Amino acid sequence: MQTKEKEISKTIEILKEFLKEERKTTLNREAKDRKDSKRFTPYQTLISCLLSLRAKDEVTEKISENLFKIAKTPEEILKIEERELKKIIFSSGHYNKKAEAIRHVSKEIIEKYNSKVPQTRDELLSIKHIGPKTANIVLAFSFNKQVIPVDTHVHRIPNRLGWIKTKNPEQTEKELEKILPKEYWSEINGVLVLFGKRICLPISPLCSKCPINRYCKKVGVKTSR
Repeated sequence: MQTKEKEISKTIEILKEFLKEERKTTLNREAKDRKDSKRFTPYQTLISCLLSLRAKDEVTEKISENLFKIAKTPEEILKIEERELKKIIFSSGHYNKKAEAIRHVSKEIIEKYNSKVPQTRDELLSIKHIGPKTANIVLAFSFNKQVIPVDTHVHRIPNRLGWIKTKNPEQTEKELEKILPKEYWSEINGVLVLFGKRICLPISPLCSKCPINRYCKKVGVKTSR
């Protein structure tokens, strides 16, 4: 293992230890639940991810549970009247767009993939409303694929640490694939999301409480606490 990879591995292990008592993010909890009890199907993980956009984890979890009590398959989702679907997911915010996305994705899965969530990135991305982050989360959590789900935290924090220098999540994914040991690909999202919400905030991060402060180059940080 190269020096940079060793440093990154050490940093991630420190974060994992620091955050071990924290509750997992919604999607990580669902992945564990699906593994342990088979309660969450790839389709449910996909829909939860669509609901999670710009919503708090606890809100996403509650709404997903309420929705899945009524419908768990794309066919069952499409049987729900659009007005009713919007009521169910209202609290997630942007409910009009999310209802449209959920219905469209469900229809595409039925018509093009025989009601089964596709297991390749290209197929997932070919469906309108499914972006790289959502595709990678489904691939990682539902099909155990070696991919890196990149959201705002996974994009921001590695750049702040000085691991990479990228302008968008797509570039971040490609650069992380070069330097991040594969054993961390599926869990990096859960670790950095928790870290980004608790310590490494977008504005004025809590550097005085950060367990990896000594390893951080603080790229772009103008003020901290």
